[in-house]
Amino acid sequence: MPFVIFVVSVFIVTMPLTLKVEKDPSQSEEAIRQASELIANGAVVAFPTETFYGLAALATDYQAIDKLYKLKRRPAQKSLSILIADIAELDDWIETIPNQALHLTARFWPGPLTLIFTAAKHLPTNLTADTGKIGIRISSHPVAQALVREVGAPITATSANRSRSPNCRSAGEVITQLGSDLEAILDAGLTPGGKVSTIADVTTRPPKILRVGAIAAQEVLSCWEMGT
Repeated sequence: MPFVIFVVSVFIVTMPLTLKVEKDPSQSEEAIRQASELIANGAVVAFPTETFYGLAALATDYQAIDKLYKLKRRPAQKSLSILIADIAELDDWIETIPNQALHLTARFWPGPLTLIFTAAKHLPTNLTADTGKIGIRISSHPVAQALVREVGAPITATSANRSRSPNCRSAGEVITQLGSDLEAILDAGLTPGGKVSTIADVTTRPPKILRVGAIAAQEVLSCWEMGT
């Protein structure tokens, strides 16, 4: 009687490193330090914001940004926005700041308003998708703020999901969508959700509202007019 040999394939799925954090980042300094070191070394890390979870890659690292695009399955012609830690850093990443834009930053930053500026020429071309423009904001979420400060450089601010898939309010939802393709996640529990950030292009006058989100278009335009 012939022998029958069964071959069983074993697939090992590596889940992302989960770093638990408190909403008060001073109680989670080690987790934030670990996440910042991963980002500095080219990793993509999910983190909480004042709306949904986002994906952080070092904004000056071409290869890390390329990895993020592949992770999200995001079309290469769609640029990415970044988070900075402080308004004083804005000059380092853009060409010019319209005076009216300073009124917008004073009114709405930190918060869910992304402003599109003319990008500094040293930014990676895959970050800007060769548009010559860059979206920037300062997050009001304390963990996001602490992460950017710890990294010491801008990080990407795109949503932690596959392109065209629902935004994620929890670490579990992020892992369900991105799974082992993601390297780490800062888990702060549920984010508020609600509306995404509003996006305004301030390279034109008046600014062009590209996406209406948590801040009404009329609020943005009225604030701009006050600065003229």
